[in-house]
Amino acid sequence: MKELNLKELLEIHQEEDTITQTAKKYCDKHDISYSDSIRRKVSKLLNSVTVDTDLDTETTTDTAQYENLTSGSGVSMPSAWSSINNRFFTIEEYCEEYGLDMSTVKSSKLVSHNASHMIYNIAFYTPEEEAVINVQDGLEDIVQKYIKPQERFVEGYEIPYDRWFDRLVYTDVHIAMDVNADGDPLYDGKWDREEVFKRLDIMIKHVLSFKKSNTLYIDDLGDFLDGLGSQTTRGGHHLPQNMNDKQAFDLALEFKMSLLDSLIDKYDYIVCNNITEDNHAGVFGYFAASAFKQIAEQKYPNKVEVNNFKRFIEHYKVGRHTFVECHGKDSVSLKFGFKPFLDPKQAEKIDQYCKEHKLYDGNYVEFGKGDSHQAVFDETSSNDYNYYNYPSLAPPSNWVKSNFKNSKSGFRFFNIDKESQIKIHIPYYFE
Repeated sequence: MKELNLKELLEIHQEEDTITQTAKKYCDKHDISYSDSIRRKVSKLLNSVTVDTDLDTETTTDTAQYENLTSGSGVSMPSAWSSINNRFFTIEEYCEEYGLDMSTVKSSKLVSHNASHMIYNIAFYTPEEEAVINVQDGLEDIVQKYIKPQERFVEGYEIPYDRWFDRLVYTDVHIAMDVNADGDPLYDGKWDREEVFKRLDIMIKHVLSFKKSNTLYIDDLGDFLDGLGSQTTRGGHHLPQNMNDKQAFDLALEFKMSLLDSLIDKYDYIVCNNITEDNHAGVFGYFAASAFKQIAEQKYPNKVEVNNFKRFIEHYKVGRHTFVECHGKDSVSLKFGFKPFLDPKQAEKIDQYCKEHKLYDGNYVEFGKGDSHQAVFDETSSNDYNYYNYPSLAPPSNWVKSNFKNSKSGFRFFNIDKESQIKIHIPYYFE
């Protein structure tokens, strides 16, 4: 290939945006086959200020970088004179003549040798510098490629309406709990009939605002009542309460029926699951849940199903989802129960339960609990199931506020696709 005309390249480059476009236009004009090698030559010509192929032109390149090139014999210096063209080689021609890689030439200088002929002294790029240059040379084309709009046609999908189901989860309502037992609490609070129904109304509105299906599952994870006879299921110490057992029972039943009555016209079918093996409500909670079941299923036949779970851990399935549930502590044995964060002992208990009941069947498994009054949703500690801690619907007791802090309270609502792992979390926390 004949020598590139630098002046002409500069003129073309003033009209074009990139070196690549300049090289292509130059090739088209001179009927030259464009290649990446030509583009690199054009790039070096346009960007280099150190290459000196003219005897009368000075260069600022550090001459200490240059290497004297000898011929194969190591005696004579390769001449820069072209006897065929009757002129000095350009640096490109010189490299081609003597088998040098022009792309690795950092700078060059035409000098007079003591053997009375002209030679090129050349400084080459180091391997590290070559790597940077290769990236820079390719970067221009990459940038130009992605500046142009990139259109991708990805066909979306819509989950059919009848594949969705809704799920409301609340826990630790602690009806009858007195949060200001000593009259001078560390944090002010209120948990009487008025406040219970205020929070119930908020929960109902939240469900109706984010309703996505015609089927609703309502899960109560235990400690629905604060205690029987002002004591926990294990007795041993007095619980400060603001109403007697009869009043607490009536309020508990009214709470569950009000929730059901407010939602029944908006759903075709509602399933209520109640955990009754816990450490506060215990048998008292079971009595309330049992009365609720008889009333609800007779009042709304074929539209309502009530399941009162008596064992410490229970489960149910909807489509490809399996929900394993418990309160976190039982009525007798587990003093500390399941913690907010999964540990090896807890993980083994859950794993053994799932294996015993053959729950590892391809379904998406969730283990859900209350008791801790904390919202901790762990989806990565186990590869087999999610570990969910649900927040308390009731505010913290005076004992909790004094020993720990004035914690958040709330509930969780979900829209879930029966046939995939898509689960939309819609939380609510009371102010």
